[in-house]
Amino acid sequence: MRTRTAALGILWALLYCAPAAAFQGSKQREDPNTRSVQGIVEDANGTLVEGAVVQLKNKKSLQVRSFITQKDGVYYFHGLSTDVDYELRAEHKGRSSATRTLSVFDSRRKAVINLKLEDKN
Repeated sequence: MRTRTAALGILWALLYCAPAAAFQGSKQREDPNTRSVQGIVEDANGTLVEGAVVQLKNKKSLQVRSFITQKDGVYYFHGLSTDVDYELRAEHKGRSSATRTLSVFDSRRKAVINLKLEDKN
C-alpha cells in the first residue's frame, strides 16, 4: 500500500511539474541573437495580395530567401541574425514594392514591415 501511494505521489508530481519545466526550457532556448520579420503585402488600393513573392536579402552574405503569400497577404521570416542588415521586396504580376531595410539598429525582436505593390512606370 505504501509503495502504491508513493508511486501515485511521484506520478502526480511528474504530471504537475512537467508542463512548467517544459515551458521554462523553451524560454531558455530562445536565441538572443536572432529576430524575425513579418508583414503584409497589399496593392495600391489596400487589398491584401495572395501569391506575392517576398524576397529577403541578407546584405552580408547576399543570400536571398523567398516567401509566397497566402490569401491573407502575410509573409514571415524567422531565425534572422541581429547583426546583419536585410532588404525586403515584394513582386506580383509585374508590380513590385519599394525595397525596405531591416537594419541592425532596429532592436525589435519581432519586426513588422508591410509592403505595398506599385505599378511599374
